[in-house]
Amino acid sequence: MALIGLVRVTGDARDVERQHEVLNPICACVFEEESSRRRRIENRPQLLAALEPLRTGDRLIVRRIRDLAQSMVDGWEVLIDLIEHGVAVRVLEGSDAGDYDELTDIRELVRDITEIRRSILSDRIKRGLHEACEGGAVGGRPRVADRATRAAIFNQRDQGQTLRAIAQSFGVSIGTVHNVLKAEKPTEASS
Repeated sequence: MALIGLVRVTGDARDVERQHEVLNPICACVFEEESSRRRRIENRPQLLAALEPLRTGDRLIVRRIRDLAQSMVDGWEVLIDLIEHGVAVRVLEGSDAGDYDELTDIRELVRDITEIRRSILSDRIKRGLHEACEGGAVGGRPRVADRATRAAIFNQRDQGQTLRAIAQSFGVSIGTVHNVLKAEKPTEASS
């Protein structure tokens, strides 16, 4: 059984050093992962690199659950995802120390808590966007182009400009330029 270590690199040099002190003597190799807010395993290339050498019976080793993510709750989420992907994990320190091979009742409870947390955050974001929309706030680039801008878009396209170049010159999205070009070309009388 090979032990593969994962060190989460943060701004706290002492914490990183402590993780190495604990993992280096017992692990076949130790991978470092820069800290980020990403929780999904597939969005974390350094974590994926640490998982690559794992074979059946091998374990990913971390010092604490918190070393898997930005917070303890996020760390549990990542741990659950790892277990669901068939990765055996060993946590060396803290009240959560132990081997994690499969989901148990307590882990199911943690998963429920993280799902509730995710749902609450999603509802807050949706409510905030809805309130902002009701207050007149419009997100993103402008979607509407006035007559003069529409005519200028057609003019630039006739000159061979790309959609991206046209969009950048007017501060609108490529989709807006595409929609303008799909519409009827403005006539000289309507200008």
